[in-house]
Amino acid sequence: MNGTERRDRILELLREADSPLSGSQLAKSLGVSRQVIVQDMALLRARTDLDILSTYQGYVLRTPEEPCRRVFKVRHNTARTEEELREIVDLGGRVEDVFVYHCVYGVVRGDLKIASRRDIRDFMARLAESRSAPLMLITNEYHYHTVAADSPQILDQIQDRLKELGFLAPLTDYEPVEFGNK
Repeated sequence: MNGTERRDRILELLREADSPLSGSQLAKSLGVSRQVIVQDMALLRARTDLDILSTYQGYVLRTPEEPCRRVFKVRHNTARTEEELREIVDLGGRVEDVFVYHCVYGVVRGDLKIASRRDIRDFMARLAESRSAPLMLITNEYHYHTVAADSPQILDQIQDRLKELGFLAPLTDYEPVEFGNK
């Protein structure tokens, strides 16, 4: 087993573990010295996509918390699109998508992945340069966004702000309730 394979196996063991794994446990399991494990951990911890914690009981691979999500039904004209997106990201939200519910076509969705003002500028520039109209125009400006945030409180703040600005729209009887399920 080479170093890359060993580090992959370390990650696999950490993902499967329900308690911290000591360097000695990992070394014994992989047939190497504890010092080799310490070096492997240093390499793994240098990766930006991993969060490996060293505790007094051993190593733990911390998985990021799943963000909270909420679907907001909104309505505004195209001139207010940037304002709406800015309000969401400035309060800590990430706009995952835009979708409409059309009585004939059903749900039509587009991924946005907007998490910053830069993302908003890029999106608005692409929209201005394209020959395509915003999705909301096929449903008389009604549309929905799936918004992710780190807490329900942030989503509550976003909801309050969207309501205050007159963006929130009421649901109607014919709309499906499973919008949150992609």
